[in-house]
Amino acid sequence: QVQLVESGGGLVQAGGSTTLSCAASGDTVGSSAMGWFRRVPGKEREFVAAISSLGITGYADVVKGRFNISRDGAKYTFLQMNGLKPEDTAVYYCVTTVDSWFRNTPSHPVQFRYWGQGTQVTVSS
Repeated sequence: QVQLVESGGGLVQAGGSTTLSCAASGDTVGSSAMGWFRRVPGKEREFVAAISSLGITGYADVVKGRFNISRDGAKYTFLQMNGLKPEDTAVYYCVTTVDSWFRNTPSHPVQFRYWGQGTQVTVSS
C-alpha cells in the first residue's frame, strides 16, 4: 500500500502561481510514475501531468506551458502552476502507479493505482 498526502493550493488570483506538493509513504517504488489529476464537481477526472521515474514528463494540452511537474525520488512530487486561470479551479489529486514507467508517461486514470485525498485550488477572477 502507498499513501499519498497533498499540500499547497488554496485561493489564488488569476494570473498568479502556486505549487502543490505530494508526499508518498508506504511501499513506494522508485520506478513508478507519479502525477496529478483534477476534478471539478459534476465532471470527470481530468489528467493534468505525470512524470516517469527517469524524469520524462507529460502534460494535458490545457496546462502545457503553464504547469511544471517535478519529483524527488519515489516519495515526492510537485506541481508548479503558473498563469492560473479560473478554469483551473478544481480539487487536485496526487497519483502514483504500481507499474514501472521510464521513457514515457501514463495519462489515463486506470493506470494509476494510488490516489491522494485531494487539495482544493480556487482561482479567483
